[in-house]
Amino acid sequence: MSRFACLLAALFLLLAMPVMAQADDDIEADDARHAGYYYPEPDEVEAYKPRSRVMPDSSRERRIGFTTVLATQLLKEGQPRLAIFAKGAEAEKLIIVGLEDGFLSTIYRVRAMLAMMTAAARSTPMLQEMAVADIFTFLDVLNLLGFDQITISDGDEFAHTIVFQPDDDS
Repeated sequence: MSRFACLLAALFLLLAMPVMAQADDDIEADDARHAGYYYPEPDEVEAYKPRSRVMPDSSRERRIGFTTVLATQLLKEGQPRLAIFAKGAEAEKLIIVGLEDGFLSTIYRVRAMLAMMTAAARSTPMLQEMAVADIFTFLDVLNLLGFDQITISDGDEFAHTIVFQPDDDS
């Protein structure tokens, strides 16, 4: 199992905490604060319809734990190429920022990175046991944890936001 797959497996052990909600106006205020501070205004905002449902016990603590473990693993591997963190009152926004010039500077590089993260997530015991390893993407895993969007940026001129828009019955 790859190092990243092991990391994702460890992250799924964090899946056991309560849920909270955030008002829409708070979300808009957070968006305004983050764009221009952590990343440039997104070139595009994409809607994604997740295949997963948010786990009933997803929580702010779990999302922070998820990003903390990912960030810690990146630091262990030497000079990280990206920063990963959660923002928002409920840590519902995942932000990934490239730390090297040219890294994550196009939508194609962003999609390639998400594809690699999907491959790693699919090898985790959790997705295997849920029998969704061949169906869920990394974005579906984020939705499962209760993230409502992800923004990926090169930290210079490019940013892309994906907002999760689940079915009403999710």
